[in-house]
Amino acid sequence: MLERRKNEREGRIKTIVYYRENIRQVILSRMEEEKEEKGQKGHIHVLDDGTVIQHAHHEHHAHGHQHSHTQTKAVLNRMARLIGHLESIKHMIEDGRDCSEVLVQLSAVDSAIKGVSRIILKDHLEHCIVDAVRDNDQQALDQLNRAIDRFIK
Repeated sequence: MLERRKNEREGRIKTIVYYRENIRQVILSRMEEEKEEKGQKGHIHVLDDGTVIQHAHHEHHAHGHQHSHTQTKAVLNRMARLIGHLESIKHMIEDGRDCSEVLVQLSAVDSAIKGVSRIILKDHLEHCIVDAVRDNDQQALDQLNRAIDRFIK
């Protein structure tokens, strides 16, 4: 009986996550279409709660080179898995699961976050920083140093 309820709950959660992601994709694609029609530049992000954030690339990246990332899809896929993992840990806590089980799962998430961070850092070094050095972009190099200081704390 308990196992059936657990399976039903997991099925409902998967359905909610599926619809939430589809709604986010529809909102994002419509916003992108509107942006293109108006000739606007920048990025659009749709948060889990439906909040839409739009910003131009230059607002956050004041240095003088273009960004070229090869690992964006891999990072986004890993982040989606991380978010799902964190949601399941939240449910473990809500269900009163054993603390040691929760801690093991949190440790796994921590390791996965560090892995994503390493991918982003490597991609940044291989592309953005190579471009910055080529273009003699001291500001980008200074930003890298600050980011590394925060990353290794």
